[in-house]
Amino acid sequence: MSSEMTTRCKRYVRPALGLLSLLMLAVLGACTAQPPPPTPVPPAGQEPVAFKLESPAFAEGATIPKRYTCEGADVSPELRWRDAPTQTRSFALIVDDPDAPGRTFTHWVLFDIPADRTSLPEGVQPGDVGVAGRNDFGKTGYGGPCPPPGDGPHRYFFTLYALAAETRNLKHGP
Repeated sequence: MSSEMTTRCKRYVRPALGLLSLLMLAVLGACTAQPPPPTPVPPAGQEPVAFKLESPAFAEGATIPKRYTCEGADVSPELRWRDAPTQTRSFALIVDDPDAPGRTFTHWVLFDIPADRTSLPEGVQPGDVGVAGRNDFGKTGYGGPCPPPGDGPHRYFFTLYALAAETRNLKHGP
């Protein structure tokens, strides 16, 4: 693995929109310890599920290779998940940077990922899997970490939503 960028990863599990999601946190640059976000209580009658998301491209606490950033090939990393809720009908993925100047910056939106999928290969392109939305770079598909020079550390959240419905009526990016 490349050590050209100093990045540390922490993973937390939390429900999202009443459904379970996994939050994988990657911080570019210096890292300070942060407590996990509070875990919302699941709706009545639902038990929490140990829904896991990970990437073989970088391990928790390891460096995110330059390959997945704007300084490298800018390709999406391989992602794998397991133990999704049994009622899952589709998945949606959002990758964002809450430390971007001015507002949270969205790097990747991918929805209508089939419920039988348990991974995304490296280098997903629009049309390969699911439906790609427009990111804040103004393009459809993945746009890797690319903090402004001298801006300090940035965190990147990979959030996978297990949805109890298909979202096929949503429109994709341009």
